[in-house]
Amino acid sequence: MKDLRNLHRDFIRMKTYARRVSPVTLRGYESAFDLLMKIIPGVNLNNLNAYTFLDFFEQLEKRERTVGRNIVKIGVRKSTIATYWSKLNQFMIWLKANGHIEQNPFEDKILEFPNVRYDDLKYLPQKKVEKIFSTINFNMQWKNNFVKKRNHLILTLALWGGLRKGEILGLQLLDIDLDKKQLTVRAETSKSRLTRRIPLNTLTIQAIQDYLQYRGEKKYTTDNLLVSNNKDKKFTEHGLKHLIAQLNEESGVKFHIHQFRHTYAMNLINSGYDCSMVKTLLGHRDIRMTEKYLRCMPTEIMQGNINKLSFENLI
Repeated sequence: MKDLRNLHRDFIRMKTYARRVSPVTLRGYESAFDLLMKIIPGVNLNNLNAYTFLDFFEQLEKRERTVGRNIVKIGVRKSTIATYWSKLNQFMIWLKANGHIEQNPFEDKILEFPNVRYDDLKYLPQKKVEKIFSTINFNMQWKNNFVKKRNHLILTLALWGGLRKGEILGLQLLDIDLDKKQLTVRAETSKSRLTRRIPLNTLTIQAIQDYLQYRGEKKYTTDNLLVSNNKDKKFTEHGLKHLIAQLNEESGVKFHIHQFRHTYAMNLINSGYDCSMVKTLLGHRDIRMTEKYLRCMPTEIMQGNINKLSFENLI
């Protein structure tokens, strides 16, 4: 009989080659499982039940962790619990389907899915966005104009295209069509495994053209759109993480890049796009995910439409 870690390797192999899950999602499965094994070191097929996972989630809430410069925090956000819940549940579903366990522990009522607050979907207000872009373009001393234009383009694609981190890093030159004013997010780089085409606004087109000009001067040959400064290779996730950390410090705005995707969604909704159009542009498989943005819309955004209500408009 295989132990739990070997079974998880089989699960990851299935997700990698049969389901072709994105590397980011795979790392999520692995980190959730590794944390389970760390917090509950004696977990195995024989004691894999709802109470084992209840103990896991309880210890997550009580354990101390150090973040930043020796700042100690206790517990985690509900959205983090929901992520671990979903990742571990996928493994349990696979174990049950393959006859390794009789019952999925997450089907027990004591392990209900966390009720995540919709304000966890945090968008960035205009002043903060402007401050971040001002920092990129005027306040920071980049190594050269190529790096400056590349970093500006990365944030532009997130803000005006709503692209996920992996989708931005996975873009290739052939994915950009300036004649049609659109870019393609290929299924293999998308979290939802759906190919979608994103219309480009004037600001994004200009950012792409500026970047490509400096990229051309460096005579890079890689197919990847975003390139390292010193090597003819793809700009990495580590490089992006370093960039966001720099901008957090220099701009004074605490943010992560996925918040630009939330900001894009809220911008679409506030501009009058209906939910189905927002779903398509964001690349969601399930419209219920898109609807979460509607539920977290601030009251002040809806105030203008509420003021239009009148007796004359009653049916």
